[in-house]
Amino acid sequence: MPDLKIAPSILASDFSRLGEEIEAVVNAGADWIHVDVMDGHFAPNITIGPPVVAALRSRCSVPLDVHLMISDPGYYAEAFCEAGADLVSFHVEAAKHPHRLINCIKERGCKAGVVLNPGTSHDELEYLAEYVDMVLVMTVNPGFGGQSFIPAMLRKIECIRAMIGDRDLEVDGGIDDLTAREVVEAGANVLVAGSYIYNADSYIDAIESLKAAESAAPRR
Repeated sequence: MPDLKIAPSILASDFSRLGEEIEAVVNAGADWIHVDVMDGHFAPNITIGPPVVAALRSRCSVPLDVHLMISDPGYYAEAFCEAGADLVSFHVEAAKHPHRLINCIKERGCKAGVVLNPGTSHDELEYLAEYVDMVLVMTVNPGFGGQSFIPAMLRKIECIRAMIGDRDLEVDGGIDDLTAREVVEAGANVLVAGSYIYNADSYIDAIESLKAAESAAPRR
């Protein structure tokens, strides 16, 4: 089982201070920075594009984990790789040729991940799992921060952990100090948290409470 990593989502940060917000959570112990990219089509929200990722690259000393919640990830993935992403993940629901896109991302020096919405079965990974560096399980429906965790996703996390072995298994949505323990016990090792961290009085305390899940929950 890979080490636990905390990936604060900048979706919940103060967008007028993005550089400072990234540096603050990294100094507080964040392992990755999670960048939610939405186009207003695949997900009902619009966020940021490659120029913003490029601008943030110099302010971020940890891996940039770019999550494409867009309707045509194959068209834009290369631009995010060139902007400085370390890992680019895309939704299987949106990709026309997922194998080709995984190879495209890797050829540009990034790790490649695939994402499943809550309503998408883990069976969709059957012919993809061996090619990816990471799987991301959405534990809320994509689009907005602050949503409640969907408990049924715990079973999906368990199934995917059995499929991917020791590769990274990320979860995104409704993660706090309580749900963190549940998802880690189920097999997740990368926790995306936006509101829980950025709305906290202390970024350090919030991140440490999530990292405590590694010792509090029996790991697989």
